[in-house]
Amino acid sequence: MHADQDPQSSNENPEAAAEIDPAADVPASEAPAQDPWEELEAEAAKWKEMSLRTAAEMDNLRKRTTREREEAIRYANQRLLEDLIPVIDNFEMGMLAAAQDTKSMIYIGMDMVRRQLNEFLSAQGVEEIPTTGAFDPNLHDAVAQEESADGEEGRILRVTRRGFRIRDRLLRPASVVVSKASTPEEGGAA
Repeated sequence: MHADQDPQSSNENPEAAAEIDPAADVPASEAPAQDPWEELEAEAAKWKEMSLRTAAEMDNLRKRTTREREEAIRYANQRLLEDLIPVIDNFEMGMLAAAQDTKSMIYIGMDMVRRQLNEFLSAQGVEEIPTTGAFDPNLHDAVAQEESADGEEGRILRVTRRGFRIRDRLLRPASVVVSKASTPEEGGAA
């Protein structure tokens, strides 16, 4: 210690030094305008809003994940069924050829397989698209138009390829020939 230093001043209470008012050194224009209690309430409201938003986002994520999982399970076989449809078409052509002799063992065996295929498709939720009545561009693919004797336009005349859907999704549209109104024949040349 130095001689000019007061021994009493070095032993002063350190808490007393900490009690110096920091606001005394800060000009009045820089002093906080809000009450500390209001600041805490604003901070709490901000965090509450953030937690509510996060909870809502998590709830939406949970719902979306559940919905996507249910759809994945519901339509899991869609790709397999899309690949199976051309095989069924070829099988149907074979059935037409074998139908010439319905008493043959080949036809009887193929008919049993056809029934099993139809039961399998039904169990998977696959159904054939109806092809009677009016043409629906959401379900049918018009491959040709033919004049119709009844003059009605937009009716399905015949099916060239069957269409299928799995529950509410389209696997393949039905290819159909659609009627068109007959055009009046022009009169003879003058």
